[in-house]
Amino acid sequence: MSLYTPRAFGGHAHHEVLALLRAAPFATLITSGDGEPHITHLPLLLDGDMLIGHMAHANGHWQAFAKGHTLAVFHGPHTYISPQWYLAPEKEVPTWNYATVHVHGQPQLLHDLSDKLAILAHSSAAFENPQQPWTLQLEPEALAAKLKHIVAFRIPMTRIESTFKMNQNKTAADRQKVIAHLRQSAAPDALAVADWMQAHEPH
Repeated sequence: MSLYTPRAFGGHAHHEVLALLRAAPFATLITSGDGEPHITHLPLLLDGDMLIGHMAHANGHWQAFAKGHTLAVFHGPHTYISPQWYLAPEKEVPTWNYATVHVHGQPQLLHDLSDKLAILAHSSAAFENPQQPWTLQLEPEALAAKLKHIVAFRIPMTRIESTFKMNQNKTAADRQKVIAHLRQSAAPDALAVADWMQAHEPH
Protein backbone atom coordinates (compact mmCIF):
# COMPACT_ATOMS: atom_id res chain seq x y z
CA MET A 1 0.00 0.00 0.00
CA SER A 2 2.48 2.60 -1.15
CA LEU A 3 1.47 6.17 -1.94
CA TYR A 4 2.09 7.26 -5.53
CA THR A 5 4.20 10.43 -5.31
CA PRO A 6 5.73 12.03 -8.41
CA ARG A 7 9.14 13.50 -7.65
CA ALA A 8 7.93 17.09 -8.00
CA PHE A 9 5.35 16.57 -5.25
CA GLY A 10 7.41 14.70 -2.64
CA GLY A 11 10.43 15.20 -0.40
CA HIS A 12 8.76 17.21 2.33
CA ALA A 13 10.34 18.19 5.62
CA HIS A 14 9.17 16.15 8.61
CA HIS A 15 7.78 19.21 10.39
CA GLU A 16 5.61 20.02 7.34
CA VAL A 17 4.14 16.53 7.39
CA LEU A 18 3.43 16.70 11.13
CA ALA A 19 1.80 20.10 10.63
CA LEU A 20 -0.71 18.51 8.23
CA LEU A 21 -1.50 15.75 10.74
CA ARG A 22 -2.22 18.39 13.38
CA ALA A 23 -4.25 20.59 11.06
CA ALA A 24 -6.36 17.77 9.55
CA PRO A 25 -6.74 15.09 12.25
CA PHE A 26 -9.90 13.47 10.86
CA ALA A 27 -8.41 10.41 9.19
CA THR A 28 -9.40 7.29 7.31
CA LEU A 29 -8.06 4.20 9.11
CA ILE A 30 -7.65 1.11 6.93
CA THR A 31 -6.66 -2.37 8.10
CA SER A 32 -6.22 -5.23 5.66
CA GLY A 33 -7.34 -8.69 6.61
CA ASP A 34 -9.27 -11.69 5.38
CA GLY A 35 -11.76 -10.60 2.76
CA GLU A 36 -12.63 -6.91 2.56
CA PRO A 37 -10.47 -4.34 4.38
CA HIS A 38 -11.78 -2.67 7.53
CA ILE A 39 -12.26 1.10 7.13
CA THR A 40 -13.14 3.59 9.87
CA HIS A 41 -13.30 7.39 9.74
CA LEU A 42 -12.15 8.95 13.01
CA PRO A 43 -9.89 11.61 14.52
CA LEU A 44 -6.31 10.53 15.20
CA LEU A 45 -4.10 12.82 17.25
CA LEU A 46 -0.35 13.18 17.35
CA ASP A 47 1.26 12.20 20.64
CA GLY A 48 5.03 12.31 20.24
CA ASP A 49 5.94 9.75 17.58
CA MET A 50 2.57 8.03 17.82
CA LEU A 51 -1.03 8.52 16.78
CA ILE A 52 -3.72 7.97 19.40
CA GLY A 53 -7.45 7.44 19.02
CA HIS A 54 -10.48 5.39 19.92
CA MET A 55 -13.44 3.72 18.25
CA ALA A 56 -16.65 2.02 19.31
CA HIS A 57 -16.20 -1.42 20.84
CA ALA A 58 -19.03 -2.60 18.59
CA ASN A 59 -16.90 -1.73 15.54
CA GLY A 60 -15.10 -4.97 14.65
CA HIS A 61 -12.27 -3.05 12.99
CA TRP A 62 -10.10 -3.12 16.13
CA GLN A 63 -10.19 -6.92 16.20
CA ALA A 64 -8.30 -6.95 12.87
CA PHE A 65 -5.39 -4.87 14.18
CA ALA A 66 -3.35 -7.98 15.03
CA LYS A 67 -4.03 -9.64 11.67
CA GLY A 68 -3.32 -7.09 8.97
CA HIS A 69 -1.45 -4.01 7.85
CA THR A 70 -2.90 -0.72 9.12
CA LEU A 71 -2.73 2.61 7.31
CA ALA A 72 -4.05 6.03 8.37
CA VAL A 73 -4.83 8.48 5.56
CA PHE A 74 -4.94 12.22 6.30
CA HIS A 75 -6.22 14.78 3.79
CA GLY A 76 -5.12 18.40 3.76
CA PRO A 77 -6.70 21.11 1.61
CA HIS A 78 -7.66 20.23 -1.95
CA THR A 79 -9.45 21.86 -4.86
CA TYR A 80 -10.07 21.82 -8.61
CA ILE A 81 -7.63 23.72 -10.87
CA SER A 82 -9.02 24.98 -14.19
CA PRO A 83 -6.86 25.08 -17.36
CA GLN A 84 -8.15 28.64 -17.83
CA TRP A 85 -6.03 29.76 -14.88
CA TYR A 86 -2.71 29.13 -16.64
CA LEU A 87 -0.89 31.47 -19.00
CA ALA A 88 -1.44 29.10 -21.94
CA PRO A 89 -4.77 27.36 -21.19
CA GLU A 90 -4.89 25.77 -24.66
CA LYS A 91 -1.90 23.62 -23.62
CA GLU A 92 -3.34 22.47 -20.28
CA VAL A 93 -5.94 20.05 -18.91
CA PRO A 94 -7.98 20.15 -15.69
CA THR A 95 -6.27 18.93 -12.54
CA TRP A 96 -6.70 18.80 -8.77
CA ASN A 97 -4.31 20.23 -6.19
CA TYR A 98 -4.18 18.39 -2.87
CA ALA A 99 -2.10 17.43 0.12
CA THR A 100 -2.23 13.99 1.73
CA VAL A 101 -0.21 11.98 4.24
CA HIS A 102 -0.20 8.20 4.74
CA VAL A 103 0.94 6.85 8.11
CA HIS A 104 1.74 3.16 8.49
CA GLY A 105 1.97 1.38 11.84
CA GLN A 106 0.85 -1.55 13.99
CA PRO A 107 -1.90 -0.41 16.38
CA GLN A 108 -1.54 -1.27 20.05
CA LEU A 109 -4.70 -1.66 22.13
CA LEU A 110 -4.90 0.26 25.42
CA HIS A 111 -7.06 -1.56 27.96
CA ASP A 112 -6.58 0.45 31.15
CA LEU A 113 -9.29 2.95 32.06
CA SER A 114 -6.56 5.49 32.77
CA ASP A 115 -5.31 5.17 29.18
CA LYS A 116 -8.82 5.65 27.80
CA LEU A 117 -9.33 8.69 30.00
CA ALA A 118 -6.00 10.15 28.86
CA ILE A 119 -7.00 9.83 25.20
CA LEU A 120 -10.39 11.44 25.86
CA ALA A 121 -8.65 14.26 27.72
CA HIS A 122 -6.22 14.71 24.82
CA SER A 123 -9.14 14.87 22.38
CA SER A 124 -11.13 17.39 24.38
CA ALA A 125 -8.05 19.57 24.87
CA ALA A 126 -7.46 19.52 21.10
CA PHE A 127 -11.00 20.36 20.01
CA GLU A 128 -12.86 22.14 22.82
CA ASN A 129 -13.25 25.89 22.93
CA PRO A 130 -10.38 26.93 25.25
CA GLN A 131 -12.49 29.82 26.58
CA GLN A 132 -15.32 27.54 27.69
CA PRO A 133 -14.07 23.93 27.58
CA TRP A 134 -16.21 20.94 28.45
CA THR A 135 -15.22 19.27 31.70
CA LEU A 136 -15.86 15.69 32.77
CA GLN A 137 -18.73 15.50 35.27
CA LEU A 138 -19.79 11.85 35.20
CA GLU A 139 -19.75 9.85 38.41
CA PRO A 140 -17.06 7.10 38.44
CA GLU A 141 -19.50 4.22 37.89
CA ALA A 142 -21.26 5.94 34.99
CA LEU A 143 -17.91 6.88 33.45
CA ALA A 144 -16.58 3.33 33.71
CA ALA A 145 -19.74 2.02 32.03
CA LYS A 146 -19.28 4.41 29.09
CA LEU A 147 -15.59 3.63 28.73
CA LYS A 148 -16.43 -0.06 28.32
CA HIS A 149 -18.04 0.84 25.01
CA ILE A 150 -14.89 2.25 23.41
CA VAL A 151 -11.58 0.75 22.35
CA ALA A 152 -8.54 3.01 22.77
CA PHE A 153 -5.33 2.49 20.84
CA ARG A 154 -2.05 4.03 19.78
CA ILE A 155 -0.16 3.63 16.53
CA PRO A 156 3.63 3.95 16.51
CA MET A 157 4.37 5.66 13.19
CA THR A 158 6.71 3.23 11.44
CA ARG A 159 6.48 4.76 7.95
CA ILE A 160 5.18 8.09 6.70
CA GLU A 161 4.52 9.00 3.05
CA SER A 162 3.30 12.34 1.75
CA THR A 163 2.20 13.99 -1.46
CA PHE A 164 1.74 17.76 -1.63
CA LYS A 165 0.57 18.40 -5.20
CA MET A 166 0.57 22.21 -5.39
CA ASN A 167 1.56 23.00 -9.00
CA GLN A 168 5.29 22.68 -8.22
CA ASN A 169 5.70 21.31 -11.76
CA LYS A 170 4.47 24.58 -13.30
CA THR A 171 6.30 27.85 -13.86
CA ALA A 172 6.37 30.52 -11.16
CA ALA A 173 4.16 32.73 -13.35
CA ASP A 174 1.58 29.97 -13.78
CA ARG A 175 1.56 29.27 -10.04
CA GLN A 176 0.99 32.93 -9.21
CA LYS A 177 -1.87 33.11 -11.71
CA VAL A 178 -3.50 30.02 -10.18
CA ILE A 179 -3.08 31.45 -6.68
CA ALA A 180 -4.74 34.70 -7.77
CA HIS A 181 -7.75 32.82 -9.15
CA LEU A 182 -8.04 30.69 -6.00
CA ARG A 183 -8.04 33.80 -3.83
CA GLN A 184 -11.10 35.06 -5.72
CA SER A 185 -13.07 32.08 -4.40
CA ALA A 186 -15.20 32.06 -1.26
CA ALA A 187 -14.56 28.34 -0.76
CA PRO A 188 -12.37 27.65 2.30
CA ASP A 189 -10.50 24.81 0.57
CA ALA A 190 -9.63 27.00 -2.43
CA LEU A 191 -8.24 29.68 -0.12
CA ALA A 192 -6.34 27.08 1.89
CA VAL A 193 -4.79 25.65 -1.29
CA ALA A 194 -3.67 29.15 -2.28
CA ASP A 195 -1.93 29.47 1.10
CA TRP A 196 -0.32 26.05 0.67
CA MET A 197 0.88 26.88 -2.83
CA GLN A 198 2.64 29.98 -1.55
CA ALA A 199 4.09 28.13 1.43
CA HIS A 200 5.46 25.33 -0.78
CA GLU A 201 7.00 27.37 -3.56
CA PRO A 202 9.88 25.37 -5.14
CA HIS A 203 13.32 26.60 -4.10
